[in-house]
Amino acid sequence: MWRDWAGYFAASSYEVKHDREYNAIRNAAALIDVSPLFKYRITGRDATRLADRILTRDVPKMKVGQVGYTHWCDGEGKVIDDGTISRLAEDRYRWTAAEPNLRWLRQNGAGLEVQVDDISETTAALALQGPTSRSILKACAEADTDINGLRYFRVTAGHVDGIAVDISRTGYTGDVGYEIWVDAKDALRLWDVLMEAGAPYDITPTGMLALDIARIEAGLILLDVDYTGAKKALIASQAYSPYEIGLGRLVNLEKGPFIGQAALRRDAARGPARQLVGLDVDWDDLERLFAEAGLPPQIAGTASRLSVPVYRDGAQVGKATSSTWSPTLKKMIALATVASDAAKVGTPLKMELTVDHRRRQVAVTVAKLPFFDPPRKRE
Repeated sequence: MWRDWAGYFAASSYEVKHDREYNAIRNAAALIDVSPLFKYRITGRDATRLADRILTRDVPKMKVGQVGYTHWCDGEGKVIDDGTISRLAEDRYRWTAAEPNLRWLRQNGAGLEVQVDDISETTAALALQGPTSRSILKACAEADTDINGLRYFRVTAGHVDGIAVDISRTGYTGDVGYEIWVDAKDALRLWDVLMEAGAPYDITPTGMLALDIARIEAGLILLDVDYTGAKKALIASQAYSPYEIGLGRLVNLEKGPFIGQAALRRDAARGPARQLVGLDVDWDDLERLFAEAGLPPQIAGTASRLSVPVYRDGAQVGKATSSTWSPTLKKMIALATVASDAAKVGTPLKMELTVDHRRRQVAVTVAKLPFFDPPRKRE
């Protein structure tokens, strides 16, 4: 089962059902091809200056070998995209994005001594995620690769079966895991090496369906689903500030000048009008709605990216953008953006639910994000 991702075929699932792939993420190890991510190499004397000009994080404080989850805004303080930036050397970074950003990076590098290269096609990436992922890497990494010493959101260079790689302690599952960056020409052989080394540890090729459930459990947002990038927004309400989608913690208003800084200072002063929250669906109420239609509960096994309204006292106060049945938590959950006065944990709300082709409302409760955050992720 395949889907389009940035012009590439990406696996939705490798089996008829994605259940085993999801369970591999949470209970063993999943190998996920995330190569379609857009990737950029930033080099030169002013590489740090360029990154700090665009990103809301304090880039000069990043140490070599550190990875930062981050986002970047337009001049109005609205989020364009989010991704990671890895400081590979004093003047060299690898930057990932969900959408093409080469022109934006180069435009803002005008006048600086910096080189911005699109390495999306020449650099592949494999995500090895799950509780046994560390054991698999230790089984096949060479002596120059320090897997035991690799801390959360750090990156190291090394070799796996003679293949030069960068390994970062990162991922999109909310679980312990790694992302392995490699020359595209070596990616297929690396996949085979990992699969062979991982056989005793129940490694499983895993696609986007399982990954989507895991990232919702982890409270991780997705561009064009949970928010609209500023460049695609057609009306004001479609553009989001970082404070509205749970990224305010990544904004450093006191650092040197960066794009959108003045607007973000104003946003921070007045507070967000809406906020990203989690929603716990009341299963008893859901069963009641289906029973009234003469049906047993019918919940899709895959995550939904269909936006549906969220209500309080009959008035719409926001929208749920991603929802899923969580196999680990044994409940239905959702990511939503709601008015700030409805965002307090424990607030009772209603979410639209279609039952037998009729629009109904099911009881939900605002929940703290992330839904799933195991200590092993950082250990």
